[in-house]
Amino acid sequence: MTHNLIRKLLIIGLCSLFSAAASAQTFIFTAIPDEDETKLVERFRGIADYLSEELDADVKYIPVKSYAAAVSAFRNNQVQLAWFGGLSGVQARSLVPGSQAIAQGSEDQAFYVYFIAHESTGLDRADRLPEDVRGKTFTFGSKGSTSGRLIPEYHIRETFGEAPEDVFSRVGYSGNHTRTLRLVESGTYEVGAMNFAVWEKELENGNINTDAVKVIWKTPSFPNYQWSIRGDVDENYGEGFTDRVREALLSLDDPELLESFPRSAFVPASNDDYEPIRKVAKEIGIID
Repeated sequence: MTHNLIRKLLIIGLCSLFSAAASAQTFIFTAIPDEDETKLVERFRGIADYLSEELDADVKYIPVKSYAAAVSAFRNNQVQLAWFGGLSGVQARSLVPGSQAIAQGSEDQAFYVYFIAHESTGLDRADRLPEDVRGKTFTFGSKGSTSGRLIPEYHIRETFGEAPEDVFSRVGYSGNHTRTLRLVESGTYEVGAMNFAVWEKELENGNINTDAVKVIWKTPSFPNYQWSIRGDVDENYGEGFTDRVREALLSLDDPELLESFPRSAFVPASNDDYEPIRKVAKEIGIID
């Protein structure tokens, strides 16, 4: 065997190895930690298994500890796909050129925030944010949350013409929607704001003491959660991979997986859908 032939065979072998490595490259995703971690891990491991089968690829879910960590992981290419809220999605896509919102829950087209109050406040459900919340203690969810911070703060400022710290006697950040519910239910905070879907799911499961806590106001609707994918995915995982991921998400019809979100289905989404979120975040100074 000549040296030239040996060299050609070596080159062909190396190319095959590199090609196999590329095709076996793990596709990684994460999600904002908007609920208890055990619930999220169960939900997204199911999504990882589903995507692995649909994409014929190695797909892995990695949990993160904060909304900011989810955005950073997306920016640094530690994850290529993420389940973001409206605000975190806007922030993440702005950091990675070409990134796209590719799917959202059917319910995310018109999402809501519930303002909730402990029974000791005497507050009842109203058509607008009650003036009597002034002077109460109040908790947001995470500082980076759309439904746990951005939208509630916007409406507080619209109603009172003041920052939340000037409206309430004490302002806190619970970290996630489940914790907001528990803090208000226990009376640790008198009033809070949370994702309506988490409230409805906890209510359906019998996990809310309705003698202790109630909904006092429902905000107007806004676009919220979505799946966002990095702009360089096709370059790194093969032409058309973004479309395959989008199609897999839109085709997901497993009732148990959908219920875990909870969503009835996933529908197409685009970056333009979240322009209202970007504008509100800019208006109240959360983004530049």
